[in-house]
Amino acid sequence: MAGINAPSLTAEFIGTFILIFTVGCNVLSSNPVWGGVSIACSLMVGIYALGGVSGANFNPAVSTALGLAGKMEQGWAQVGAYCAVQVVSGIVAAFSYTALFGASFNLGPTKGYGWWQAMLCEMLYTFMLCFVVLNTAASKKIGGKNQFYGLAIGFVIVAGAYGPGAVSGGCFNPAVAIAIDVSSMSKGFGWCLVYTAFEIIGAGLAVGMFKAMRPEENDDSEAPSDYGMNSKLISEGIGTFMLVLTAGLNVLVHSKAAAFSIAASLMCMIYACGDVSGAHFNPAVTVAILLSGREKIDGGSAGKYMGVQIVAGLAGALTYALIMGGVTFPIGPGKGFGWMGVATAEIAFTFVLTYVVLCVATVKNNPAPEMTGFIIGSCVTVGGLAIGIISGGSLNPAVSFGIGVARIFFGGNLWRCFVYMLLEFIGGAAAATVFKITHPEEYENEAEKAEKVPLQA
Repeated sequence: MAGINAPSLTAEFIGTFILIFTVGCNVLSSNPVWGGVSIACSLMVGIYALGGVSGANFNPAVSTALGLAGKMEQGWAQVGAYCAVQVVSGIVAAFSYTALFGASFNLGPTKGYGWWQAMLCEMLYTFMLCFVVLNTAASKKIGGKNQFYGLAIGFVIVAGAYGPGAVSGGCFNPAVAIAIDVSSMSKGFGWCLVYTAFEIIGAGLAVGMFKAMRPEENDDSEAPSDYGMNSKLISEGIGTFMLVLTAGLNVLVHSKAAAFSIAASLMCMIYACGDVSGAHFNPAVTVAILLSGREKIDGGSAGKYMGVQIVAGLAGALTYALIMGGVTFPIGPGKGFGWMGVATAEIAFTFVLTYVVLCVATVKNNPAPEMTGFIIGSCVTVGGLAIGIISGGSLNPAVSFGIGVARIFFGGNLWRCFVYMLLEFIGGAAAATVFKITHPEEYENEAEKAEKVPLQA
């Protein structure tokens, strides 16, 4: 991480300006469908362009998280300097978009939601952002050793902009909140203080879970080649929770980009947690890996993984129900479709998801190591868009269970979620069977491979 100097402070100013200017332009252009992607991409390109200069924080919550984790080269003095520059840059950017459009917009919970609902969204998705930053860009194990960090960090905004963003406005950044509030002061001021407080709490929670999942971050020890079961279960719990929470919020606010947002949440958490637990976040994936053999996971570990995934899925569902004031949604056939359609859709696209996981993440020679998270996450985009109107596109027993159980408090039928879970497990088992046919080389031992090597003349 760079220290306090002219290049690093200038980089923080430029990156934060680009980010917040992009936020304002998208909001004032009334761009609800692609605005989140635009903002995410502005963050991503800024990270890749300036990460080598300043670390590309562009966010006081991120700088605070890095300070708490002991990742700032010059400690709290650097945190303070970065935060000051980010806030000033944000205010300059906000007055710039205000001058460009001749208009401003105010900060605060969106119509129909209370302060606590908005702040819960801000806290949880600032947590997600800081957690992904810490794991992909600052951890001992993979920090500075990958090329996906910018993609993973930037696309947390896609995960958060459409579901929770419809509740709170989707700042996840004190510099954004302060800039919006200051530039629209004539319409009222003060929400930025509340937003900032909860975003900083989210940053602190991210540091706590980062150190819990990666014990080596608590001292001077080296990162292990294989993490213990506690770390793996924390990884599976966090990833599944954020996936189900994002799915539920997108559905309940009728997001126009639900499939892409949910896919982004899966991708980001795979990149953050994949080196710890393998980032299954889905009992059907765990079953597929178990049934595919090759000692990738044993039965006992698979059972623990699935137990945590189910509990985390339920927690995610209850959290979105809480945020939405007790509103949930049913699981079942879409309008005009029956259970045969649901069975076909869920088995087929759970197969796609789990088969792709087996083919890209569990083989001896990964075809695209840096793209693994994007590839697997894209399966949710594929399935969500293709069969969303038929079955909802769950593709995950933890998602199905969470939706079903959260719904029973409001008169739903629990049996439906178990039907979905069965169908999804069938899809995972089918993927393992087909994988054995298409990848026989994965089951060859060294002696068999040696027999196939032609003798040299």
